Amino acid sequence: MTTPLRVLVHGGGVGGLTLATALARRGHHVDVAELREQLEALGVGIVQPSNALHVMREIGVLEDCLAVGFEWDVLTICDPAGATLAEIPQPRMSDAPSANGIPRPALARVLADAAVKAGATVRFGTTIASVTDDGAGVDVTLSDGHAARYDLVVGFDGIGSPLRKHLYGGTYAPEYTGFANWRVTLPRSPEVRGVVMSAGNLKAKALLTPISADLMYLGTVFAEPEGFHPDPERAHEQLRERLAGFGGPIAAALAQVTDPAAVVHTRISQVTVEGPWHVGRIVLAGDAAHASTPHLAQGAAMAVEDALVLAQSLDAADTVPAALAAWEARRRPRALWVQALSRAVLKQETGTPTTPEEDELLKVGIPGAAHVLVQPY
Repeated sequence: MTTPLRVLVHGGGVGGLTLATALARRGHHVDVAELREQLEALGVGIVQPSNALHVMREIGVLEDCLAVGFEWDVLTICDPAGATLAEIPQPRMSDAPSANGIPRPALARVLADAAVKAGATVRFGTTIASVTDDGAGVDVTLSDGHAARYDLVVGFDGIGSPLRKHLYGGTYAPEYTGFANWRVTLPRSPEVRGVVMSAGNLKAKALLTPISADLMYLGTVFAEPEGFHPDPERAHEQLRERLAGFGGPIAAALAQVTDPAAVVHTRISQVTVEGPWHVGRIVLAGDAAHASTPHLAQGAAMAVEDALVLAQSLDAADTVPAALAAWEARRRPRALWVQALSRAVLKQETGTPTTPEEDELLKVGIPGAAHVLVQPY
């Protein structure tokens, strides 16, 4: 497609800013509507596996990510007492490192700076107030009063996606998995030079993930009632109770957790849009279309892949509808495979019964999935 397009990206998270950068670098006119008043990324840190780092290279920010993160290439598996059971080299795509841990706020700054430098306009504190797709274009009014006609509107607006509700009502509401993620940022221990996973017969696992030269995070997943919230006065103690059976590096990390306010607790929900991910000139991507559990560390990677492939599809097609059809055909099998395997791993690790289909997926395993996901797609 040689004519520059006007594109609205609804959501300024990892996927939305990646798309804004990729499109603006290609000469398209891009607006990003972000509900938050500023890019204060939620959460603690994030793993960028090799397939995500490939995308970062494609949009020109790989070195920036590595500079503020922590590059690693070996996954260490320990038993609950902390004894090393295996050290597994991580595969890589041909043009990218194996993995990088990075603080979420740092990644948000890198991507926002790249989007603005490429020419995108980021409109903070605003969301879509009205949207009308007439087939030839999409008329949008934002909550700040800005009104424009776009060739394409992309919903990178998260698991609670307003654009998904616009297209499908409540049909694809987030589904709580019954599990929640506990994470806390800590000073990085010198021996944590890659992800350290401690697992065993406790029906739980804990991970230490380096995210910079100075920082790492401790993370674990436990079954929690849907209405559960940690006690704000003793969240650190509740985390210790859940990981009481672990020794070694996990116990050493737990000993540093003294502030209940530092503990980040998030429910793990899933969304699967079984209908088309694009309707007319409006398209859903990332968590808005296929939010998954974190068990393959691929949620953000799938979002940035969505972004890059959409930009490539617009390069190759003669029309926006043709590009969207090609994009979805390429993305849906891969993203839903990641989602299904992630959910199966969650169930396996927590002793939840699995289906025959999930048992087949689990034969691939986490190491096998890493090798699958560095192949060309």
